[in-house]
Amino acid sequence: MDFLSQALIYLAAAVVCVPLAKRLGMGSVLGYLFAGILIGPFILGFIGKEGQDIMHFAEFGVVMMLFLIGLELEPSHFWRLRKSILGLGSLQLGLSAGILFVILIAAGLRWQAALAISLALAMSSTAIALQTIKEKGLSQTVSGQASFSVLLFQDIAVIPILAILPLLAVHGTKISESGHQTFIDQLPGWLQTISLFLAVGIVYSAGRFLIVPMLRFIAKTHLRELFTASALFLVVAIAMLMQLVGLSPALGAFLAGVVLANSEYRHELESDLQPFKGLLLGLFFIGVGASINFELIGSQPWLIAGLVIIVMTVKAAVLFVTGRVFRLSNDQNLLYTFALSQVGEFAFVMFSFTGQLKIITPEWMSTMMAVTAITMTITPLLLVLNEKVIDPRFGVKEKPEDREADQIEIKHPVIIAGFGHFGSTIGRFLRANGVEATILDNDSDRVEFLRKMGFKAYYGDATRVDLLNSAGAAEAKIMIAAIDSPEANMHLVTTVKKHFPELKLMVRAKSRIDAYDFIDMGITDIYRESLHTSVKMAEDVLTNLGHRSYTAVRQGQKFLQYDEEAMIRMAELRHDQKQYILQARENFRMQEELLSQDLRQNLSENDHAWDSEEIREGLAKNSETVKQ
Repeated sequence: MDFLSQALIYLAAAVVCVPLAKRLGMGSVLGYLFAGILIGPFILGFIGKEGQDIMHFAEFGVVMMLFLIGLELEPSHFWRLRKSILGLGSLQLGLSAGILFVILIAAGLRWQAALAISLALAMSSTAIALQTIKEKGLSQTVSGQASFSVLLFQDIAVIPILAILPLLAVHGTKISESGHQTFIDQLPGWLQTISLFLAVGIVYSAGRFLIVPMLRFIAKTHLRELFTASALFLVVAIAMLMQLVGLSPALGAFLAGVVLANSEYRHELESDLQPFKGLLLGLFFIGVGASINFELIGSQPWLIAGLVIIVMTVKAAVLFVTGRVFRLSNDQNLLYTFALSQVGEFAFVMFSFTGQLKIITPEWMSTMMAVTAITMTITPLLLVLNEKVIDPRFGVKEKPEDREADQIEIKHPVIIAGFGHFGSTIGRFLRANGVEATILDNDSDRVEFLRKMGFKAYYGDATRVDLLNSAGAAEAKIMIAAIDSPEANMHLVTTVKKHFPELKLMVRAKSRIDAYDFIDMGITDIYRESLHTSVKMAEDVLTNLGHRSYTAVRQGQKFLQYDEEAMIRMAELRHDQKQYILQARENFRMQEELLSQDLRQNLSENDHAWDSEEIREGLAKNSETVKQ
């Protein structure tokens, strides 16, 4: 059977099985797994060993998923979750591996084999857990955050685990799956370990000093398809590099994502790779379903069933206990337990690796891979059981106010699209008053310049729905449409109104004609260009976020005063970019400090008169005068 015929069978199975699974409330992951079982060699037999070519291709879905997870791992996000990542993650991995190690030793395995197998079985499936949690809208619940923390710790822990496995090897050489020796095959175990750490260092350094300049160069072409091609090239190149040195491609992609998490191209990379990740990850799940060896299960049913029950029971017990230690409520703890009780996709890599190192026998490797595939297949069923039976009784979904607070901690409540002279005034004012915003701009040179000046801006076309989703438009409170091009700004407003109707729009108009067009579209918050109207718009953002009207107006006037003073000083340096940037950063720091001090001053009782009905009406009239 040729490649196209295999691909057609995979896609047809997905098109039939996934909608049926979704219709029955079982989720897409279970649909993909059943599709693989159905077309696999043990039922319809449409695919067999010849399907391995597509499986290798589909494994890039896991690679891209880990890359995207790495992109989301900003230092600030990691720091917020540090207790759950290090605490929950290390406790779960240590206890699960420890208990399974004792059980395997009691079963008669050598300690090297028992240690390697127990570490692999302690891993959970990032692909299944995160995909299912995201589909059910539980990403920001307590259980969703706990699951993400444990999975993130496991993904990081795979690096040292793979590095120490060569030290357990009985034989000193390793042959890759393709039958060819890898770059470090002939090295002793301790040198292989050092080489693996060096490979990690190379990926990190390349991300910092080669990839970002390359993306910056590509971005200047303003060709979306070229940027998409460069994103795919990046993932494939890293995967190939990691294979050459004997490491998992998914790990390399994860590391590269972490390195790029702070770059201005994070959202653009995420939105470009998302469609490829979804398709390839679906093919990967189909491949997992097709790879379940029913002949092996039929020949040793009690052994396989016993191992599946033992592994999932041990992991579920450890997860439930660790959840209680970290004070998860019963409902959230049960969801967290069910979501992570399976063995993960990294176990396939680790079992293959330990088999090549002769740490475990081929028979044990096949058995453990069958156990892994079965646990992955069972997990969506357990989650359906949890949703249909446990959910209605215990109510696993959090209260709306709790969930909204979690979203605000992770996503900025304000998004600014376009950071030219208009948008930058708003952004500076908001930041000076303690309000952070997600900044999107389609000019790569401007984004680079802004980052030098201390702003965390992101390159990308804000009129794209996938980019807006990546930037958190579904959870944000306010979208500021401040793009220089009136046509692009109009396109953005149309897109936001269609796909994010709950998101409050505050729009820049370049002329009276543009304002008329926005009025026809039902937009009420329209601001025509000038320094004063952009500051007025920023004041309105503060009041919409809960600040008192008097405080917002006073801060706006102070901001204008400081900005006028700074403009005189900056005029002399405008031809010297280096000095201009240094002085600008100092001006911003002083401006923010002065405004912050003013905000902390105790207000007299008379200040509350600014919030009286009479004054509010006067301010409204003044606002209309400024707009006109």
